[in-house]
Formats: sequence, C-alpha cells, structure tokens
Amino acid sequence: MTEPDLPSPPWRHGSRRRPRAARPPLSRDQIVEAGLRIVAAEGVEAASMRRVAAEFGTGPSSLYAHVANRDELLDLMFDRACAGIEVPEPDPDHWPEQVKQMARESYTRLMRYRDLARAALATVPTGPNALRITEATMAVLLAGGVPPKIAGWAVDRIFLYLVAEVYESSLRQASIEATGKDPEQYFAHWVEQLAAYYESLPPQHFPHLHRHARDITGGGGDERFLFGLDLLVDGLARYVQTPAKRSAGTA
Repeated sequence: MTEPDLPSPPWRHGSRRRPRAARPPLSRDQIVEAGLRIVAAEGVEAASMRRVAAEFGTGPSSLYAHVANRDELLDLMFDRACAGIEVPEPDPDHWPEQVKQMARESYTRLMRYRDLARAALATVPTGPNALRITEATMAVLLAGGVPPKIAGWAVDRIFLYLVAEVYESSLRQASIEATGKDPEQYFAHWVEQLAAYYESLPPQHFPHLHRHARDITGGGGDERFLFGLDLLVDGLARYVQTPAKRSAGTA
C-alpha cells in the first residue's frame, strides 16, 4: 500500500532546519595558503589551528586529516614561502654573485611573512623547496671551487644569518606597529636618539662610540643585511681551491 503524501502540520512550519550546503573538501594546499595569509597580516602567533580552520568555517579537527599538528603546518608554510625562488645554473666564474642573489631573493620573499622565519630556527628545513635551494647553493659553491665540507657549513651559516635577520626585522616591525606610529618616522627618530646618546657618552671612557656615533648607527636594515651577506660570501674566497689543488686532493 502506498503511503499518502501528507502535508506537514501547520505548527511545524518553519521548525525544520534547512539542509546545509556541503562544504568543499579541504586540501593541504588550501590550509597552507590560508595560514600564510594570516601570518602575512598578523604574524605567526595568530596562525593557530583553530584560526586557520575558521577561514574555512570549520573546526581544527578537520585540519588533522591533512597536517599532523601546528609544528608541521609551520614547516609547510615556511617551505611554501620559499617556493618560486629561482636557482641558477652554476657558473664557476660568478659563484659569489649567484650565492648572494639567491640569498637576496630569499630575504625578500621571507620578509613578506613577518615572523614565519622563526619556524626555521633550531631545526633543519627539509621541505621540497628548502631542499631545492640547498642543493642549488651547494652546486654553485662546489662549481666555484669551495671544498665540500666548507660548502656545507657555508650553506648552514648563510641560511642562519638570513633567517635571523628576517626574524629580527619582524620583531622590530611588531614593536613599531604597537606604537601606532609611522614606521619610517619612528625608526628614524629612534636611530637619531641612539646616535645622540652615543655622542653624549664621556669621550674619555668611550672615545670611539662618541666620535663615530653617526657611522655606527647609519644605514637601514636592508643595507646592513647586504653588508653582512658580502662579509659571509666574500670570506669564502679564501677557501676556494684551484683546479690543480682539487685534482691533487682527489688523487
């Protein structure tokens, strides 16, 4: 017997919930990109699992099918931030500039994501983009005649310098933003205060700080980063082996 199609009682009208539209399935790429957007706008602390999940109108448990925990998410975000960094074909005659160019581009890209660089401290990034850049830097150094051990240590030191510079810049940026003042004006005023303080020191006790205050405090963050990079990379030249020395070492 066929059941009749009965109308709903009038007192039930409006009481039924409308079926929710099915959410599109999440992917790891979507989660990582959402995390990067949050970090770029507000910093790493804001990028909790709950906050990232909220970007999709869901709870943090829905993320765990794609990432194990927040630490893994930060690792993935850092590696994604390194995507797109171009790596050159090794040129033995121009290896210092090639290394510097990769470091400069890495610095520029990581600066977009505020304090995300801290996710790379006290660890060794092993994502596909980090490995690609590490491999390329090793190839350039080896092609230039830098011995393998020195090349490996150099990659480590250059990377640490790069990440520390970006992280310190993010801390300075956050402290300036907390004042609500124009960043350039605030920083210029702070540098002027520091220079004036050095100049006020008793010259009999601090002759060099007193005399060279303007030289010590001059230059912006980017300029100082490039100066430090020059020191690191140019210092590697003393380790470069000539083809004859390399042949003798492998004989």
